[in-house]
Amino acid sequence: MSASQLLMPKMGESITEGTILNWLVQEGESFEEGDILVEVATDKVDNEVPAPAAGIMKQQLFEPNAVVAVGKPIAIYENREGTPSTVKKGVTTAQGSKKKTEQKPVGNVSKRVGKAPAAFSTANTNTFISPLVDNIARKHHISYEELTRIPGTGKENRLRKSDVLNYIASGRPFQFAQPVAQPDPDAYKIPKLNLDKGKGKIVEMDRMRQMIADHMVYSKHTSPHVTAYVEADLTELVKWRDANKVPFQEKYGQKLTFTPLFVEAVAKAVKDFPMINVSVDGKNIIVKEDINIGMATALPSGNLIVPVVKNADHKSLLEIATEVNRLAGLARENKLGGDDIKGSTFTISNVGTFGSVMGTPIINQPEAAILATGIIKKRAEVMERPEGDTIEIRQMMYLSLSFDHRIVDGFLGGSFLKRIAVNLEQFDTAREI
Repeated sequence: MSASQLLMPKMGESITEGTILNWLVQEGESFEEGDILVEVATDKVDNEVPAPAAGIMKQQLFEPNAVVAVGKPIAIYENREGTPSTVKKGVTTAQGSKKKTEQKPVGNVSKRVGKAPAAFSTANTNTFISPLVDNIARKHHISYEELTRIPGTGKENRLRKSDVLNYIASGRPFQFAQPVAQPDPDAYKIPKLNLDKGKGKIVEMDRMRQMIADHMVYSKHTSPHVTAYVEADLTELVKWRDANKVPFQEKYGQKLTFTPLFVEAVAKAVKDFPMINVSVDGKNIIVKEDINIGMATALPSGNLIVPVVKNADHKSLLEIATEVNRLAGLARENKLGGDDIKGSTFTISNVGTFGSVMGTPIINQPEAAILATGIIKKRAEVMERPEGDTIEIRQMMYLSLSFDHRIVDGFLGGSFLKRIAVNLEQFDTAREI
């Protein structure tokens, strides 16, 4: 037999790396040409990697959840010709026992949930969650609390993949288990409703949509959301942009949209209110050193992604516009890199792009707040002038700020939001490009 390498496949023009989700053939097991050896995921799609030839898996070079560059070896196998091996995937040996593969914890990415609540009846009081088990749990929306109720058959009662899959196959009997306690007659009880979801075409969520759904539910579950609103008079800013957008593009070769102006105004406000630029870590608040502004962007597929303008407070308007245009262009072409979507400390969602007057955005975890900018719309407004009140046509926009009420109170959230509006309203119209 000769040894061969299994390489991380190329899964798209813009894909440079993939994440190993699950090995379907374990070390020592044999396989036939075309058998699925491993499941690999990217931000855009999941892939099954088939065996290029019959062989025996000798060594898996990476554990589940490892991120591997395209073209790099991920496993070593022996080519097999003719007689099949005596040990084959999922086949009982001559001794009548199946080959078992121990689950391997993966260093720093493994999770320890700790002991299950004493009030629950469970055989698993020392739940160790490996990346593989964590991935299965996320796919089936199983909480960590529910995982602690599943009896583990691994070493020291650790959960194995088979434990979780058997639990799912049995109908998840502990899914709605409640602590053993005397019921409160005055407590609200969740009604068991058999809702009619209707009939129609079934469209399965793609991987990114599932990730977005999980992220949004997690955010609403984690952060008590409060949303504040102000309106801003952008008349002078709109006039300045209308007068300078063509000269700006002719001079620098860059479009001057409203987004760079919003990013600039927000970055200045964040600098004045640093406790908005934070994250929660248990009972601690992390005040970020950098001001990195994420901008929620729709992909061609309709899914949402948040590319990031790094160190926005240190960039000029030209530099911000250049970066915004670069990121928007890459998003349209599905070519955003990993660094382009990492590290945001505050996010802007421009719902006005779709004609919305205002929005109630969901916080982009682990940030503390998110801003939604509505459509800029002409309205008749009462203007206070020295000579008396007048009614004028003004360019008005609603701003809405959702913030995490655990760490941002109403005074801070309202003051920060008002500062953004003031920054936009007091835009320097004498500014040269």
